[in-house]
Amino acid sequence: MKKVIGFVCFLVLLAACQPVANENRAMNANTGTETKAMAPPSEADIIAKEKATWDAFRRKDADGFKKLLAPEFMGITGSGPANTEQTVTTMKDAEITDVTFADWKMKTIDKDAVLLTYTAKVKGTFKGTAIPEGPYYEAAAYVNRNGEWVAIYYQETLSKTMPPPPPPKAGASPAASPGAKPGETGPDAEANEKLVWESFKVKNYDAFASYLADDFTEIEEDGVYDKAGSIKGVQGIDLKSADLSDWKTIKFDDDASLVIYKVKIPGMKPPASDTGYHSTIWIKRDNKWQALFHMGTPEGAPTAAPTAATPVKK
Repeated sequence: MKKVIGFVCFLVLLAACQPVANENRAMNANTGTETKAMAPPSEADIIAKEKATWDAFRRKDADGFKKLLAPEFMGITGSGPANTEQTVTTMKDAEITDVTFADWKMKTIDKDAVLLTYTAKVKGTFKGTAIPEGPYYEAAAYVNRNGEWVAIYYQETLSKTMPPPPPPKAGASPAASPGAKPGETGPDAEANEKLVWESFKVKNYDAFASYLADDFTEIEEDGVYDKAGSIKGVQGIDLKSADLSDWKTIKFDDDASLVIYKVKIPGMKPPASDTGYHSTIWIKRDNKWQALFHMGTPEGAPTAAPTAATPVKK
């Protein structure tokens, strides 16, 4: 949702889980498969699962790694979206010697989905080339599938300090008419996301604000933003010429979906990247669909994937 400003990101993928105790059985409305009803896991549970998944990747345990992911799993890095098989192919070329985790935070999406965010510093190589240490911003979503919490989404962005945006030009109108009515959101996450970008193009920031949940979080290479910070930040960027493409939607359940897409903003100057990969989690609350989480990753060359090395700190 913010302007994509560049740097090469390393091909990092992951998030996952292991079996969790179950209670009564219920049907998963998305897939038609049976899902065991259960309370959301604790933050400690999900952190442990995330570390276990990194370790499976480090050990190049492809079969074990696949078992930790939902069939719809998608990971996003500077190389773009990648499914499970595409992620596994990077294992043979990744050698990780150390990783340090920090800043763990878990947010409940709904009763069958949670979001984990954290930071990581990584030491190692990919195809013999040293991996930038980071820190990296990391995000992973887990869903309940038949009583097991498995990873369905992962995204990674290399942290980078950016110069402040230029001040608005004198006489520039900061927004469209305050009376402009926001478009109606619904269960189609792609359509919802297009409404957001339309509000950017016409500078209707009131409409943009209406699309965000009160506990909305955004992660970009220059930091982590709450709802107020995201609304303020986007106002200094001209997004009228942004081109959106390569749409993918993954349904977590009836009340939550993830949309993934590519953004190109012509006219960006080096060293900024004019292209990046974005994702947004849309949720249904009180019969209204709102954005809960957004993350952007500048396009960059492929490199290593994150893995929990020995030792794992924090």
